[in-house]
Amino acid sequence: MSADHPAPLRGPRRTRRGHRPRHRYATAAVAAALAALLAVALGACGYGSRAETGGVAKVQPRGERTGGLDEVRLGYFANVTHATALVGDREGFFQKELGGTKVTAQVFGAGPSAVEALNAGSVDIAWLGPSPAVNGYTRAGGRNLRIISGSASGGVSLVAHPDRVSGPDDLRGKRIATPQLGNTQDVALLHYLAEKGLRVDPDSGEGEATVLRIDNKETPAFFRRGDIDAAWVPEPTASQLTAQGGRVLLDERDLWEDGRHVITTMVVSQRFLARHPEAVEAVLRGSVKANAWIKSHPEEARASLNTALERQGGKALPPEVLDPAFEHIEVLDDPLAATLARQAEHAERAGLLENPDLRGIYDLRLLNKVLAERGARQVSAAGLGSG
Repeated sequence: MSADHPAPLRGPRRTRRGHRPRHRYATAAVAAALAALLAVALGACGYGSRAETGGVAKVQPRGERTGGLDEVRLGYFANVTHATALVGDREGFFQKELGGTKVTAQVFGAGPSAVEALNAGSVDIAWLGPSPAVNGYTRAGGRNLRIISGSASGGVSLVAHPDRVSGPDDLRGKRIATPQLGNTQDVALLHYLAEKGLRVDPDSGEGEATVLRIDNKETPAFFRRGDIDAAWVPEPTASQLTAQGGRVLLDERDLWEDGRHVITTMVVSQRFLARHPEAVEAVLRGSVKANAWIKSHPEEARASLNTALERQGGKALPPEVLDPAFEHIEVLDDPLAATLARQAEHAERAGLLENPDLRGIYDLRLLNKVLAERGARQVSAAGLGSG
């Protein structure tokens, strides 16, 4: 391999492929769950990286190009927890800061695919959950990406059928969905079950409770059919389940000090950061301004987010889903680095990470420069900064 794409040094354990679940439920549900797990496994290997062109921004390139660049390529998910990216792109916050340098966007369905795009150089800056960022960083021995800003906190709940699960202590023997093996919610659930004294094999998901890895888009159908008893999921999936009669057993914010935990981070490829710091700084200015606008214009931001979700994800959210989902997240610039470190510890205890070394995963110098210019409080890398 080239120096730009080094071989992985350490990282998550490989999933067990071809393992046949012992639990029984509808054949269609089994097939769909296995298909979702296979998609995650392929994505982690660099396959199945399905991306779509963005093109929802209101602002067009104008003026001088930033750092002489023709374009900056962004990557994000069509997800409420990626509100900074969706609204920032649609409202033109990134484009305004980049001037004549064109913003292009790709929409991803899974963190591993977005990390692979960063590694391959097809995306320059992306918004990711903390687990994909940590997994990508450790797999490459710390040589492929840097976290340069926070984006969102909160937006994750454990939702259950009220007639099947009486409370958070009633999870033994239950079938609980998470979006992907080893993703942020999967790690959180495995850690929570272990804290409750329930043993679950991290790879197969089998044990004293059964963890099923199901794509967020498919989870509401599984829940409606009764093929799962509960789900530990981000927004808007959590609000979709409550709209179907589900009950929130636990808001993950209640497990964290001050009710804050990182759910979305902003990352950049190290090559792009080294070669084009002016462009990275411009996108960071756009991110900070987008977050400020979302907070000060919540109604407009909610409408903009839903328009972006419709154009990027194919479907707008009804008010009974969008409103609680939007209220459930907090957009922010602080990466909440200490909570990412704790999440990595949880993944290691669960058996999904081996010896994670996160030193240098953050580079917050440009973000703190932007914040200083606005008279805002500086943010910390919690001892995991690169400079």
